[in-house]
Amino acid sequence: MTPANPRIGIIADTSLQCHLLSSAVRGHGYDVVLATDPGNLEPDWLARKPDLWVVDLTHEDRWQVFLDTLLEQAAVPILFCDNQAPAKIAPEYPRWERRLLAKLLDYVGKPRIREELATLAPDNVRARGEAVQAPQEFHALPQGDAPDRVWVLGASLGGPAAVKLFLDCLPPELPVAFFLAQHIDGGFLDTLAKVLCRDNGFTCQVGHDGSALRHGTVLIAPVEYAVTFTGTGRVCSMGKPWDGPYAPSIDQAIQNASLSFGPRAGAVLFSGMGNDGSIAAPQMAARGAPVWAQSAESCAVSSQPDAVRDTGCVTFNGAPDVLARQLVERVRRELRSAASAG
Repeated sequence: MTPANPRIGIIADTSLQCHLLSSAVRGHGYDVVLATDPGNLEPDWLARKPDLWVVDLTHEDRWQVFLDTLLEQAAVPILFCDNQAPAKIAPEYPRWERRLLAKLLDYVGKPRIREELATLAPDNVRARGEAVQAPQEFHALPQGDAPDRVWVLGASLGGPAAVKLFLDCLPPELPVAFFLAQHIDGGFLDTLAKVLCRDNGFTCQVGHDGSALRHGTVLIAPVEYAVTFTGTGRVCSMGKPWDGPYAPSIDQAIQNASLSFGPRAGAVLFSGMGNDGSIAAPQMAARGAPVWAQSAESCAVSSQPDAVRDTGCVTFNGAPDVLARQLVERVRRELRSAASAG
């Protein structure tokens, strides 16, 4: 029997805080069974039976009766929040949300989310868009070992279908190496690699220690340990788990690619829950590298790309096929500009 998804009850004495807490909790995949202020509690509120109460009160002295009742009768743990959430557009918001998630993980564990890779049949994935033909500029490139451009693809729930459509629309001659950080159980990585390259000309494989980023190749981040990159595109194990609550960490993958490749790097945030990527993406953009995101209406779940959009660092949004065409055109213009300058 599949375990039930953790159920969270939220009580806050300001409507804004209640909204921000609810949005953050739902955005990470948990079920919210109650979200209100103490003054509007229904008589049966304790009967909602969440797995955790999240309580944030600015004026505790006003709600002493409520607190006494909660402490005496609650049959599940209570998480008392001690600081108000910053505005969603504030630079410190992603870290506030990440701290909240860490506490939820400690209390109730991960949400019950599983990606169904078996549903990624060609007819289900290629919903629209055909492969872009490789421009002439791509054919004239000399073959080399080190990649000219490295783009991190960050994805979570709904991500495999979006990433597959993106790859299916790209010409394999594209002079870009891809590194995919996908939130997924490690036992499904090999299956994911087979699915992603099934209908296109790319080579997809798990990027273990010693693997090489190359044009026409998609390396999938391992789950069991964090990796970084050499300047020539070699994948190196860091000998420790990924930072933060996610494995692999999209933030850490973006950060490491940005540090290794500078303006030669880029990132695309696809469908997913949570806010992974929203801390490192602005730092990548500040180094002169592009950060793009899947449009909300084309996502299965848009929490993740929305969180990165909220930071103000995203310069292009689109459905997966639109992102593919934009990347081909961007690289074509770069090559033409370089040829003219030379």
